[in-house]
Amino acid sequence: MNVMLQHLAHARSGDKGDTSNIAVFAYEAAFYPLLKAQLTAEAFKAFYAGAIKGEVLRYEVDNLEALNFVCHGALGGGVSRSLCLDNYGKALSAAILGFPIEVPERLLPQLRGRHELA
Repeated sequence: MNVMLQHLAHARSGDKGDTSNIAVFAYEAAFYPLLKAQLTAEAFKAFYAGAIKGEVLRYEVDNLEALNFVCHGALGGGVSRSLCLDNYGKALSAAILGFPIEVPERLLPQLRGRHELA
């Protein structure tokens, strides 16, 4: 079943200049392999449909069951230079929670929140 990332993980962010740092933490150890397989740097960047202009680097933090994404060219020149108020790191980290993840049926009971598809 395809569900939004928010049911498997939470995200934290930071920003400096024109670079946004977004970490995605699995709620359960069983979810982490799904994140590693499906939430690639390429898929992450594509999800933002051109909002991230530079390179996206993904770092795996296995002991925390987390993925850390460093997004260059993601903040319209930087927080103090951009006229786009919604383009800061917090908005980007909130948006990624809508990323679709394919979850096997055996893991559905471990998901958080209502995850039924409309």
